[in-house]
Amino acid sequence: MTSDFWLFVAVGFAAQIVDGALGMAYGVICTTVLLSFGVSPANASAAVHAAKVFTGAASGVSHILYKNIDWRLLGLLSAGGVIGGVAGAYLLTSVPGNAVKPYVVGWLFLMGLLILYRAWRQTRPKVFSWRTPFPLGLVGGFFDAIGGGGWGPVVTSSLLGAGADPRKAIGTTNAAEMFMAIATSVAFLTSLLTGHWQTAGLASLGWSLAGLIGGGIVAAPLAGWMTKHLPVRLLTWIVGFLVVGLAVWQGVGLLK
Repeated sequence: MTSDFWLFVAVGFAAQIVDGALGMAYGVICTTVLLSFGVSPANASAAVHAAKVFTGAASGVSHILYKNIDWRLLGLLSAGGVIGGVAGAYLLTSVPGNAVKPYVVGWLFLMGLLILYRAWRQTRPKVFSWRTPFPLGLVGGFFDAIGGGGWGPVVTSSLLGAGADPRKAIGTTNAAEMFMAIATSVAFLTSLLTGHWQTAGLASLGWSLAGLIGGGIVAAPLAGWMTKHLPVRLLTWIVGFLVVGLAVWQGVGLLK
């Protein structure tokens, strides 16, 4: 329905503003809205990852133009994210994804507290160890595919917790998300075509998917500008509160 299209244009725009500027929450916001409409977790994750292919490309170009990318980090995160996303998509089409959600929520809460501590103490970014981005991308891609969101909160929050430059962490995480989303979308499609995943209702999400893509693409250039020009400490505070807020919100949902 066209009414769904305009609703999800607004959802996609708002979600991409947050994700593009702070490096997280596009998938979480969009998946939560889809689930509230009664969409199954697997269908919601598949639709959101298809949208991320386009919004991630737009966001990545924006961050490249504003010089928010660390190219070595991008390669390592993308490689891990591709493998983790494919594994997560295969698992989600096999077993319920809610089984791993409490672990993701606990991780987000701890990372959010660490980021807030760094903002409070005004600790300066330090050189990030290049030994961990690949497994970080692996874990982020896996949880993102399982829950329809989680790449940004897991990857960006971990990079910031390790002392990475907020602008580089946010910009690079957004750019790497596109490669993870492409691989995850292919994995969902392959599962569907080979009969591994039996689903219903996915085709009815066409207008919703188009809205998420359209709103996200429009918001991407503005989000890149926000990352470039917001003060580093303010940006760190915003990310920290966002991660803690998401963790508490999802934790309350688990208790219902």
